[in-house]
Amino acid sequence: MNQLESVVWPRSARTITSRPLAARLTSLEGKRIAFLWDYLFRGDEIWELLKAELASRFPGISFIDWDQFGSTHGEDEHRVLAELPNKLKALQVDAVVSGMGC
Repeated sequence: MNQLESVVWPRSARTITSRPLAARLTSLEGKRIAFLWDYLFRGDEIWELLKAELASRFPGISFIDWDQFGSTHGEDEHRVLAELPNKLKALQVDAVVSGMGC
């Protein structure tokens, strides 16, 4: 075996196909925004600041807080993410802001 035969390609085979991104909202005015969080690093403080600023800029905006969904990290992560599409639809969410702490 020569040196080239022992090299391994760093990328794995694709297991899913890409899907097009959702269209961007033209405005947040009157929209319902959901916040997702992994319960790490001050998200509870940051979301309050972000909500206040967004509400001052976009009339009629409303929010679904992170605690309605559960942590997007940790022991319940798989369940939370599996339930997410149905919850977002049931809550008539227009957009999501997802935060991750380091």
